[in-house]
Amino acid sequence: MRSGKKIGVLMGGVSSEREISLASGGAVAEGLRRAGYEVLEVDVTSEELVFETQFDLAFIALHGRFGEDGGVQQQLVSLGIPFTGSSAASCAVSFDKVKTRAVLGDLDVPVAAGEVLGATDRVSLPFPVVVKPPCEGSSVGCHVVRSEEEWLEAASDARRFGDEILVERFIEGRELTVGIVGDVVLPVVEVVPEGDWFHFDAKYRSGATSYVVPADLSGSLAAQLQALAWDVFRGLDAEGMGRVDFRLHPEEGPFVLELNAIPGFTESSLLPKAAAAVGISFSELCSRIAEDGFLRSR
Repeated sequence: MRSGKKIGVLMGGVSSEREISLASGGAVAEGLRRAGYEVLEVDVTSEELVFETQFDLAFIALHGRFGEDGGVQQQLVSLGIPFTGSSAASCAVSFDKVKTRAVLGDLDVPVAAGEVLGATDRVSLPFPVVVKPPCEGSSVGCHVVRSEEEWLEAASDARRFGDEILVERFIEGRELTVGIVGDVVLPVVEVVPEGDWFHFDAKYRSGATSYVVPADLSGSLAAQLQALAWDVFRGLDAEGMGRVDFRLHPEEGPFVLELNAIPGFTESSLLPKAAAAVGISFSELCSRIAEDGFLRSR
């Protein structure tokens, strides 16, 4: 047992990604135990944190709202509890795809052409487009729209999550992602869904998605994607861990989709897959992220 270090793994939460978070949190708790920590599993069921048992560090395994948007981080700061991952301010920007686009534009990072639409605005971009809520994760409410006939239903579903929706040009090509742990940029992973994009069912239900680790890319292209991921990570003031998602157009090259401040954390999730490719076991990955949180708290 690592002496004097008790970690509370915050999981569950109140977002549309609650079930995914419970799986991530359970895996993290087991990984930390294998690494020698005393672990407390905390099922978060509201946006008001109340802890019946004290611990020295919060390992945040909450996805979506009140996990990646800065809300839980802000409360942990007020409670004086150190935590893993990025600050509240950084999460508030990276979770909001519209704010992220603005920062990436200032950094000259390539992003797809896009527009923000209100409740009655019409799409002006040519099809195909991607329509998504600005502040949801795991592709919840996200649709690829290839025709006017598909538009109304997709836009209506995306608007369930807020007054505004983000519409972007759909980038044809490959789905790639780059994970970061501390200051280590991990190998590029290619996601190969059964269809043409990595929607919610492809991520969690279909079983037909495959992963190539590391992705079959030239050394120079892999290095370009890793450098872009690091630019995004630093540009959004992220810390501890993150995962940057890309679409790779066959002629135009890579486009950044988003930064996931708290990526999926089961042993089969993308960040652990990339870490395993460079010899970092799941328990070591959990330990590195926890120790980064302890270090920054000092």
